[in-house]
Amino acid sequence: MISLERYVALLRSREMRQTIAASLLGRLPIGMTGLATLLLVQTATQSFASGGAATACYVLGLAAVAPVLGRLIDRHGPRSTLAVCALAFPAALAALVFAVNREATPWRILALAAAAGASFPPITVCMRAYFRQRLGEDPLLTAAYSLESVLIEVIFIVGPMLVALFVALASATMAVFFSAACGFAGTALFLRSPALRAWRIERVGNRSLLGPLGERGFIALFAVILCYSTAFGLVEIGLTAFATEKGNPALAGVLLGLMSLGSALGGLAYGSRNWHVPLFRQFALMLALMGLGLMVLVLPWSPWPFAALSTFAGVVMAPALIIQSMLVATTARQEHMTEAFTWSASALLAGVGIGMALGGLLLEYFRSPAVLAAGAAAALVAAAGALTLRNA
Repeated sequence: MISLERYVALLRSREMRQTIAASLLGRLPIGMTGLATLLLVQTATQSFASGGAATACYVLGLAAVAPVLGRLIDRHGPRSTLAVCALAFPAALAALVFAVNREATPWRILALAAAAGASFPPITVCMRAYFRQRLGEDPLLTAAYSLESVLIEVIFIVGPMLVALFVALASATMAVFFSAACGFAGTALFLRSPALRAWRIERVGNRSLLGPLGERGFIALFAVILCYSTAFGLVEIGLTAFATEKGNPALAGVLLGLMSLGSALGGLAYGSRNWHVPLFRQFALMLALMGLGLMVLVLPWSPWPFAALSTFAGVVMAPALIIQSMLVATTARQEHMTEAFTWSASALLAGVGIGMALGGLLLEYFRSPAVLAAGAAAALVAAAGALTLRNA
């Protein structure tokens, strides 16, 4: 059962409502850019391996640079970082489209995809650090992270469906251009949000060079996130391949949207209740259920049952992301908070990139069930690793 009481209490604050609303447009590219890039390159090269490699470079570029941006935000505030990214991100995507359409060398395409990822505006980590600053130890912090994960899932519902619409009515090129426009306009809007006006810079005399990586237990958490997010990348490639095998590539956006819908409902349910089980055990349970749900998708289904099962397989994904945020918030010190969230986001995105690249390679030799089986295995290994966080 889903209770909305906590969410209503959270959103009574006008500042909170305005901040959340301001963040949405700038984060719409989260649900669009990876899939749009994949289809842009795959259409031009007729190779899933090439499309997966380009998307992996985009995600790995984001993962590699995000901790640097996080440290800059912790030390100097978010305004200048967001302003630079608002210009660099759409410029890199436009250059990527130009390179693909002019049949540039593969290395140039991969480099531009990585540049687009490296310049992606870090609005999400700003939101998570803002929640921690604003709510502290308030019980509504769990509801805030739950709502945040649900909104991300809504973006993953709307984003792929918009990509599918652009592919059906125009082209993957137009989907990439639309994502670039949202990144620019949304970041400009977020720069005027209450979160940035109320932002506090924590003044600390001696900062560790390692930042949150020096915190007890953070490296182990990083490894678990990297492992289970590999399953996310494999699933995105696997669902796209399933749709292509069925003769309807646009179906990929629908399948990804339905999985995100299940995830959003699971996130709402998780955030509306008190949970007395330790966080590491909750984490392990959600990841194990994710692995089992993905294993069911390996069986030979026709499109409609597969779509329904994709929705159920996604139910535990948002709760896993919520628990991840809570573990980060309870592990890192306040002066490292934004950087800690960027490291966890980097692990998540690096895993997605690895999963996409691995999925593209698997599809050169096998069909979609092999990719989904690999995703299930990655989630189950991560579940076993989450149990070790008890001693981290």
